[in-house]
Amino acid sequence: MENNPKKDQTTKAKNGISLSISANVLVLFGTRPEAIKLAPIISELKKVPHFHTIVVSSSQHTDLLAPFLETFSIKTDYDLKVMSANQSLNQVLAKTIAALDEILEKENPDLIIVQGDTTTTLAGALAGFNRDIAIGHVEAGLRTGNIRSPFPEEMNRKLTSQLATFHFAATGENRQNLLRENVPESQIYVTGNTIVDALHLVRANFTPSKEVKSLVSNADGNKIIMLTTHRRESFREFMGKNLIVLRDFVKKHKNVSLIFPVHPNPNVRRIAEEILSDCERVILTDPLDYRDFVYLMEHSWLIVSDSGGVQEEAPSLGKPVFILRDTTERPEAVQCGVAKLVGGNPRRLATMLEDNYLAETWINSVKQVQNPFGDGKSAERITKILSNISKPLSTGN
Repeated sequence: MENNPKKDQTTKAKNGISLSISANVLVLFGTRPEAIKLAPIISELKKVPHFHTIVVSSSQHTDLLAPFLETFSIKTDYDLKVMSANQSLNQVLAKTIAALDEILEKENPDLIIVQGDTTTTLAGALAGFNRDIAIGHVEAGLRTGNIRSPFPEEMNRKLTSQLATFHFAATGENRQNLLRENVPESQIYVTGNTIVDALHLVRANFTPSKEVKSLVSNADGNKIIMLTTHRRESFREFMGKNLIVLRDFVKKHKNVSLIFPVHPNPNVRRIAEEILSDCERVILTDPLDYRDFVYLMEHSWLIVSDSGGVQEEAPSLGKPVFILRDTTERPEAVQCGVAKLVGGNPRRLATMLEDNYLAETWINSVKQVQNPFGDGKSAERITKILSNISKPLSTGN
């Protein structure tokens, strides 16, 4: 652990602790997307002398986290190791809260920072709230308006918003969502999304691996479709049909290849292998390191994805995205022209693929789009806000 202020330097107040004097800040993540988006904040927090930064991982994504943490030189102070095979969401939530509570008892943080909408996010917010610890929610205010899509993420983030003290919204639209839910305006800060910070960082400072360069250079044809799909509602409903559409499109067009970094979820891997194994110009890979993932996006003709992060990254890379979902909590991606909603309709996907293969007007226009999600300075803004907070903190404020 770094930047550990002495306890007697912390100024106590009647209803909390002032972060501007000295504070223990616990940063919690459990999945790869959370870690990607919190890495820039962790880096900025550790530059502030009066912040003692405590990094905790729940290891909700066990296999996906380690390479990324190494890339960003993040060392965890605690690993909850809550995952085991065939757990329910409730079991993961309960285990995470229980394991985290022991750390809260020991470290007595003044602030817990959580990100996004995972089970780890909700567990951190609820555990902190029950101990009257202030909660900072990064990427606050995303909404689809449908608590079943995405599931369970939409409800996770709505509940987290009710528990949080500080809401760091990426866009003005996210801010409006929070205001509609009666979150106090004084607790909402529009900062941009830290994934843009992470994207800028890896592009400037890290070299893609020889393996991913070879993967791209050896792909047949000059049009690479990058596919990512993993969401629970996708493999329950229409993932298989979408994969068939993509397979048939690649078969039809000899200058098109499909590269699919397959999520380790057994449900996803099973469907992918059943439909796409041994298909010409279709490459299934293991999950990629983040720099390699970005490199693959950079060299794609089209990205087809149900990922939220991809919608935020694509504008900075000038890459078009087909969103494999009925709704998106990131309407800015559609509004700025980077993304198009496919919905749970394989026929629509087939039509959209053919239309944009024949006429690339939209695909070429995406190269000129400014990223609506940030400018690469979001973590700096969030840290500055926390550094300047002078009022005492508690969940009761």
